Amino acid sequence: MSKTDKVAPGSPPPLKKKAYEKELRRLQAELVAMQQWVIARGERICILFEGRDAAGKGSAIARITQYLNPRHARVVALPAPTDREKSQWYFQRYVSHLPAAGEIVIFDRSWYNRAGVERVMGFCTDQQYHRFLQQAPAFERMLVDDGIRLVKYWFSVSDEEQEARFRSRAADPMRRWKLSPMDVESITRWEDYSRAKDAMFAATDLPGSRWVTVESEDKKRSRINVIHDLLGRVPWERVEPDPIEIPPRPAARDAAYERPDRSGLIYADDVAVALERGRETE
Repeated sequence: MSKTDKVAPGSPPPLKKKAYEKELRRLQAELVAMQQWVIARGERICILFEGRDAAGKGSAIARITQYLNPRHARVVALPAPTDREKSQWYFQRYVSHLPAAGEIVIFDRSWYNRAGVERVMGFCTDQQYHRFLQQAPAFERMLVDDGIRLVKYWFSVSDEEQEARFRSRAADPMRRWKLSPMDVESITRWEDYSRAKDAMFAATDLPGSRWVTVESEDKKRSRINVIHDLLGRVPWERVEPDPIEIPPRPAARDAAYERPDRSGLIYADDVAVALERGRETE
């Protein structure tokens, strides 16, 4: 069992909201600048997010992509494979989602499903599992050799904090969808997942495709830390954007134009006006 994965050493206190929001805003501006470099240079960035259930991967991805141009940044979260996909080479369905020039692709769980949930829950055979551990380094080496910048993050959270987050989700109708039956079962399989993670690191934490561990007892800290690490791991430079000139609106060229009657159109009710009235009465 991985002791470092179960208990975060010397867990710091939660990050203050004001300090967090200020630094997050600064880092997000840096991410936008980095994306401009990626687009201008035709770079290909592939980021993997793996880790314990409820470790904060999804919220970190949301903060990373919040202000990025969605035409050049994609999040890939694949569902369970179809019967046809199960008959393919394991890595095959992931290949089509890899980045093209000028793109950042973030995998919210990736091909490492085979080394984690599939291994622990018995969704793959021993032969398939061991074949994956042999092929994953070669597959990733091909990506890196072809010029793709591959970054792999592992989000680590203690068993106590994971359980607390599960209970919070179960009691919140807005977030209950995040809690799957397999998430719940992971509580009873903590040591199995620890052994699977240790074996995965031993086989795939290699030069050129190292794992970066993000301690996630405090989600605010983990978001700041992972964005800061990503900005330092990609050797980007500032690219001055082309100036954008907004032309003056020209005078109407067709004086005879008349807007058609709008009385038959359907409009959304202005329910927001009630909010303003309520504020005035407070």
